[in-house]
Amino acid sequence: MAKIIDGERFKQMICAAAAAVDERKQEINELNVFPVPDGDTGTNMSLTMLNAARELEKLQSPTLGRALDVTASALLRGARGNSGVITSLLFRGMAKSLRACSEIDGAALAAAMTEGVQAAYKAVMKPAEGTILTVSRLAAEAAVKTARRDRDCEKVLAAAIEAARDVLPDTMEMNPVLKKAGVVDAGAYGWIIILDGMMSALTGTVRNFVVNLAKPQKALDMSADFSQFDTDEITFAYCTEFIAERRDKRRSVARLRSFLESLGDSVVVVDDDELVKIHVHTDTPDRALNAGLKFGPLSSIKIENMLMQHENKVKETAVKDLKKRVIAAPEQRYGFVAVAAGTGLSSVFTDLGADNVVSGGQTMNPATEDLLEAVDKTPSEVVFILPNNKNIEFASQQAAELSEKQVIVIPTATTPQGIAAMLAFDPDLDPQDNTAEMTRALENVKTGQITYAARDSAFEGRNIKEGDYLALLDGKLIANGRKFDDVARKLARAMIDRKSQFITVFRGEGSDAEKSAVLQESFSALAKSSEYNIVDGGQPVYSYIISVE
Repeated sequence: MAKIIDGERFKQMICAAAAAVDERKQEINELNVFPVPDGDTGTNMSLTMLNAARELEKLQSPTLGRALDVTASALLRGARGNSGVITSLLFRGMAKSLRACSEIDGAALAAAMTEGVQAAYKAVMKPAEGTILTVSRLAAEAAVKTARRDRDCEKVLAAAIEAARDVLPDTMEMNPVLKKAGVVDAGAYGWIIILDGMMSALTGTVRNFVVNLAKPQKALDMSADFSQFDTDEITFAYCTEFIAERRDKRRSVARLRSFLESLGDSVVVVDDDELVKIHVHTDTPDRALNAGLKFGPLSSIKIENMLMQHENKVKETAVKDLKKRVIAAPEQRYGFVAVAAGTGLSSVFTDLGADNVVSGGQTMNPATEDLLEAVDKTPSEVVFILPNNKNIEFASQQAAELSEKQVIVIPTATTPQGIAAMLAFDPDLDPQDNTAEMTRALENVKTGQITYAARDSAFEGRNIKEGDYLALLDGKLIANGRKFDDVARKLARAMIDRKSQFITVFRGEGSDAEKSAVLQESFSALAKSSEYNIVDGGQPVYSYIISVE
C-alpha cells in the first residue's frame, strides 16, 4: 500500500492523470448532451491537464510544494472551458492546503481534496448539482471518512474513486438536461478518469502512461509586450529589463511598481508566484536593479542606451520592427478583448474597436492564459472582455481575477451579443455605467445559428440523425431536419417579430450561394422593411449565424 505521497510521486500522478484523460477524451466528449460538433468537455479537460503535465515533465525530483505550485499555476493558465477551469480550481485548492508539506498521508490528501472542492464551489457563481462539483464533493467526503480510520493514501484515494463512481449515475437525476438526454455529466466522468489516472501512478499498477509533448501549450509569458517608442522623444536613456526571483514573498509587487514609476517611465511589471519580470526606462538603472535584488537573485539582465540605438544596425532593425506594430496609446482609458472564430468575425470586432481578438469559440475554447495575455497586451486602464460564448465566460472571469488591471467581463453568449455590446459602448461613461449599458444591449438582439448534427441523438424530445440541419435560437434547438429550406423557414419564423429592424447574416464554413439565397428569402419574406446584410464571417461549426435586432 502507498501510505504517503511526495513530490516525485505527485508529479507521476498528475502526468498519469493527464495521459488517462487525453487517451479517453472522446469517451467524455460523447457524453456531451448536445449534438453540435465542438471542442467538448473531454478535449477541454485533456488540454488543461496536459498543460500541467508538460510543465511537470521539466522538473527533476521536485519537492511536493514545488510540484503542487507548478501544477496549480499551469492548470489555471491552461484552463479551457468551464470543465477545465473547475478542474484547475480543484487542484488549486489542493495546492493551497499542501504547499508547506514535504510529503502527505491519506488524512492530508483528504483534507486537500476538501479544500479543492471549497475553492471550486466558491468560484462558481451558481453551483449546479449533478456536475463535476457534486462528484468531487462526495468523493472528498468519502476520502475524509476513510482517513479517520486509515491514513493510507491508496485507501483514501480508492474510497474517493468508489464514491465518485457510485454517485455518477445519480447525476442524471440531479440535472434535468442530463435526465432528458439520458447521459451522466461529462465533467464528472472526466474527474473520475483523472482520479483513476492518479491511482494508477500511486499503486504502480500501470506504468505505460506517456505524455504527448509534441505540441507544447503556452507557458506563462514572462516577456511583457512593451509599447513602441520614438528615439526623438526619449526622456530616459536606459531601457532596463531583468527578472527577479521571489525569494522574499513578503515584498509587495505593487510597491515595487510605484518605486519604478518614480525612477522613469514605460514601467511594466509581470509577476507570478516565483518570478517578477521588470521593464523600465530610467536614467538610474542601478537603483532599479537594487530594488529587484530585495526580492531575490536577478537574471536575464539587459540594459540598453536608447539614445545610441540608431548607431547600432541590429538595434535599429529592432526599432523598425517595433514601429511596424499598431499599438494604441498606453494612456487610453478603455480597451476591448473579444473572442471570435473566423477571420471575418475577427475583422468585425477589430473594426468596431477591439484592441485584441482571441481566436476561439465553439470548436476551441481559449485558455485562461490566452485571455490574460490579450488583456495584458491591451494598453488601457479598464479592459472589457467579450467571451461571446457561455463556455468561455468562466475562463474570462479567471483571467480578470489574475490580471492587475481593472477587467470587466460582459456576459456575451454569442457573437451578435458581442457586437451589440460594443455598439452600446460610450467612451464618455464611467466603467459602471458602460457595463450596465452594454449588458442591457444584449437583451435587444436575437441570435440564430444553423449547423449540422455530428451524431444521432435524442434531445429535448427530438430524434436527431447524423447530418441533420440544426437551427438554434439563443442556444435553444428549435428545428432539425434533412432539408435546409424547412429549417431556415422555421428559424426565420421564430426570430422575426414586429420589432425586427436589422438582420445580419454571418456566413461560415459550409455555407454556399444557394443556401444563402434561401436564408435571405426566408427572413426577408417576414421582414420586408428590415435592413438585410450579409458578412463573410468564416466561422467554423456554424454555417450561418444570424443576428436580428
